[in-house]
Amino acid sequence: MRFRFLGTSTSVGVPVIGCDCPTCVSSDPRDDRSRSSGYLEGPFGKILIDAGPDLRQQALREKLSKVDAVLYTHSHLDHVMGFDELRAFCWRRKSPLPLHGSPETLKALATMFPWAFTKEKISPGYVHPSAQPFDGPFKIKNLLITPIEVCHGNVRTHGFRFDHPGAKSLVYISDVKTIPSDSLDLIKGSDILIIDALREKSHSTHMSVAEALESVETLKVPRAYLTHISHELDCATLSATLPNSISIAYDGLSLDL
Repeated sequence: MRFRFLGTSTSVGVPVIGCDCPTCVSSDPRDDRSRSSGYLEGPFGKILIDAGPDLRQQALREKLSKVDAVLYTHSHLDHVMGFDELRAFCWRRKSPLPLHGSPETLKALATMFPWAFTKEKISPGYVHPSAQPFDGPFKIKNLLITPIEVCHGNVRTHGFRFDHPGAKSLVYISDVKTIPSDSLDLIKGSDILIIDALREKSHSTHMSVAEALESVETLKVPRAYLTHISHELDCATLSATLPNSISIAYDGLSLDL
């Protein structure tokens, strides 16, 4: 079982168009960040977490050839606008591609891409989705997936906890400002936490670095990775300030679970 960070940036990516700040002109490859996304693979198959606008480049970079299901955290554009790139994965399938998300997220996808969710016969060359709304934990083979509701400003988003026999448990939360108490309980006891840490300064819809670190301490998770990072942070500088148990994530980083 392995998790790969396909992307680790905020909505505009890093470098930012037209910006010449130290991070955007950095020669450190870890500071070249695409929009946040993840890829989990194991005996249960290959699962894509979000399909953002950089999906094509991410898939080519990581040599991805198969997706068995997609999990959506929410319907903001930086997490869904690679929808059309899912065509390449549908070509290799005989059955529709399962898309797992909250009912409101799947409704938003159907509004954005009505041609894919039509009841009429879909051309073999296009995305052929199978909407799978969740309202609690569900399984893909022996992988238990627990949606974790969090607050992204005034928007409800979801993280996910993954539990599989014989593997470390992992929680992925890319877009969050606050975590309700009931959701905190779902995270406790996990081995690895991947969490939003936009920048040093406070933000209305995302955790700052300090808020992310406080969450890790509160939850007592033994290993954590910071993601959804803006160009206001560079990897080398931030990494030097973090405890040994917490790392800054970067595109292409792979975690053996």
